[in-house]
Amino acid sequence: MNFLEAVPAIRRIETNRDALFAIDVVGDVSPADAENLFGLLEAAYALHPRIDVLVRLTDEESVDWANISEKTIRQGVADALEHVVRCAAIGEPRWASFVGGLFPKALPFEFRHFDSDDEAAAWQWLGARPV
Repeated sequence: MNFLEAVPAIRRIETNRDALFAIDVVGDVSPADAENLFGLLEAAYALHPRIDVLVRLTDEESVDWANISEKTIRQGVADALEHVVRCAAIGEPRWASFVGGLFPKALPFEFRHFDSDDEAAAWQWLGARPV
């Protein structure tokens, strides 16, 4: 299968809140998926300078961090630190510790992890629901 036939590993979840950026992460995350994610986030920040984020990890396989440009990662982290108010992560990613290492220990935003069977609590915490 070529890359044009590949299903994106990062998919937007439509919600009832404009200032909530919600995504599903499914399968293997390629550098192109990561670049797309950062582009979608930049657009969200342009519309709403302060946003909440929900990340639902569904059958997450792997992330090709080595092939994502350091500049892209640095900019993505800087933007998140500036714009994110609250972040809910649903599921148990194997790569969470790597991502955690990109951010300072004391985050300037609220972060909560929810188990997959606690997804409703994550949505409630963010005052939103999928549509």
